[in-house]
Amino acid sequence: MKSGPALDDVVAVIIETCRAGLEPDALRAAVLPRLRKAVPVDALWWATVDPTTLLFTQAYREEIPSDTGPYFVENEFLRDDVNKWTELAGDRSGVRTLVAATDGKLARSPRYRDIFEPLGLADELRAVFRARGAVWGFMCLHRERGAVFSPQEQGFIHRIAPHLAEGVRLGLLVQCAARDDLAESPGLILLAPDNSVIGRNPAADQWLAELNWQEAGEIPIEIHSLAARLRRSDASTSLAPLRVRTTSGRWIILQASWVSGEDRSVVAVIIQEATPEEVAPIVMSAYGLTEQERAVSGLVFQGQSTHEISQRLHITEHTVQDHLKAVFDKTGVRSRRELVATVFRQRYLPRMKAGDLRSPSGYFADPATSPR
Repeated sequence: MKSGPALDDVVAVIIETCRAGLEPDALRAAVLPRLRKAVPVDALWWATVDPTTLLFTQAYREEIPSDTGPYFVENEFLRDDVNKWTELAGDRSGVRTLVAATDGKLARSPRYRDIFEPLGLADELRAVFRARGAVWGFMCLHRERGAVFSPQEQGFIHRIAPHLAEGVRLGLLVQCAARDDLAESPGLILLAPDNSVIGRNPAADQWLAELNWQEAGEIPIEIHSLAARLRRSDASTSLAPLRVRTTSGRWIILQASWVSGEDRSVVAVIIQEATPEEVAPIVMSAYGLTEQERAVSGLVFQGQSTHEISQRLHITEHTVQDHLKAVFDKTGVRSRRELVATVFRQRYLPRMKAGDLRSPSGYFADPATSPR
């Protein structure tokens, strides 16, 4: 693979691409050719996920037959195997190869025996797109027999993964901000080099009013400073969102990006309501679960054990088991695995197949129910 300044250049271009506010499909299309320059692969799989449940919201594959999809769902949610996504999402590095997960004995993995070996594939490199504790996507790279992923290649993927996470998150924001027919649409403001407003969507007016912005006045100082930070930053710096309290007492998040990956003149500032870092899966409310049952099920989706859930929620392990029994009864399943698989098949897979738009939260966007 490339090394030294050549590799640094590839990383810098990928980071800049992730800052461009590209919609998720466009981000993937722009990143993969550059990634392949550093890490050649024979097949790949890439998905965006709901950070709350770690369930897929959209998937893309190259050189992997589409009819293998049901097997991968079964393998991930209902079968024992190594290098699973929930396990990797809880790992500090978030990057691991199948060779490492099996100590070089690939046949220990049913996924390898059933799918990869017949396709002539061997090692896989899985990576989690994680930034500031939230997972926004997964990527799995494959190589043909006889070729393994080196520690240097794993290090490269680890280096760019947080930026890919930010790119996916920002792309969802931009995508939804361009629509005015969605519930809780983000506000989008376009700023010229002198920070004058040259465009904004209808939702931006509501957010700007909460920041006490007047039509004839200057833009809020928070937006001005955020745009200035973006213009001063370099490719190696991750630009964190700005958290601001509005005049109504609500907390909102401001995120800045360039309008395109190449043009460095117009800045897009996206405004959305801040959400708690830990929320129960919103989809679980459809089953009539209590708040505590939703909290427990949300941690089940993230692969947490009974002990870990007990520690996280400050309840006894016996109480966790009682909540799980109630969840199983209400959802009609018999195990944690069945719970995750059922929710995925009922609440995610149909909307994936329909190509539904995803919201800034990572879950699917819902149409607005009333005019603004």
